Amino acid sequence: MIAIGIDPGIATTGFGVVREEADGRLTALAHGVIETPKHEPLPRRLQLLQQQLEALIAAWHPQEAAVEELFFATNARTAMIVGQARGVVLLTLCNARVEVHEYTPLQVKQAVAGYGQADKRQMQEMVKLLLNLPGIPRPDDAADALAIALTHLHSRKWAKAGNP
Repeated sequence: MIAIGIDPGIATTGFGVVREEADGRLTALAHGVIETPKHEPLPRRLQLLQQQLEALIAAWHPQEAAVEELFFATNARTAMIVGQARGVVLLTLCNARVEVHEYTPLQVKQAVAGYGQADKRQMQEMVKLLLNLPGIPRPDDAADALAIALTHLHSRKWAKAGNP
């Protein structure tokens, strides 16, 4: 089973593609970021995000996707713009018939590090360890997206075991 994790943003959207083998082993297939040029108008940036995400879906054929839910406490303008990018991500995944699941930052930290207050470095180290990577995935948005994909795969196993 292949899952794609998405950490949505307008300037940078992180992605991480992870395959779960029949024996439960997890393999990172790809990770990186989709960047949109700052000088472009917002509608064009959203279009570029959609096109590049469609290309990733076509290349990796994920069956399921995990998208991080928004959490902004201060800047409403930033939240609105990131929300628009997140909407494009959700629509693109749905149009590609990829099953979508959403997770809060707290859920991601608990699933990957076992601690809801884990810092970024702890999360990155756990992603490296769980995926047996030679180094911490870069950039940070890509590491976050891999953590989101791992959260989904762990949650999926938990649900299959009959847990709510």
